Amino acid sequence: MKSITLLLLSMVLIVGCSKNRSEDKQVSQTAVEADNSGRNVRDRNDQTKTPEDQSENEADRTITQNIRQVITADDSLSTNAKNVKIITNDGTVTLRGPVKSEKEKAEIEAKAKQVAGVKRVDNQLEIAS
Repeated sequence: MKSITLLLLSMVLIVGCSKNRSEDKQVSQTAVEADNSGRNVRDRNDQTKTPEDQSENEADRTITQNIRQVITADDSLSTNAKNVKIITNDGTVTLRGPVKSEKEKAEIEAKAKQVAGVKRVDNQLEIAS
């Protein structure tokens, strides 16, 4: 009797687990995938700075960290603004990503210029539509 009960319980668990996996697949297949193809193609050229271009020397990493801290501490900035890409190489900071307004774009650039060690800021931030 115990063997039959254990067998039935095992079958219920297996069927239940299989059903959940198929439901998960349906959810993931119906979700809309992001299409950043145009931006990805643009970013493949050698002219566009990406996070992979971040210098590994301590001074550049510190500049990037300090800019990120200043930006994330400002509660007036949008979530997009707080998540912009900051790439520092030999003291030159490249800012990339979407922001809410021209005002945010200017504020982030100003904050980056105030950080010690920054020689130049290349502001490539885009106004999100």
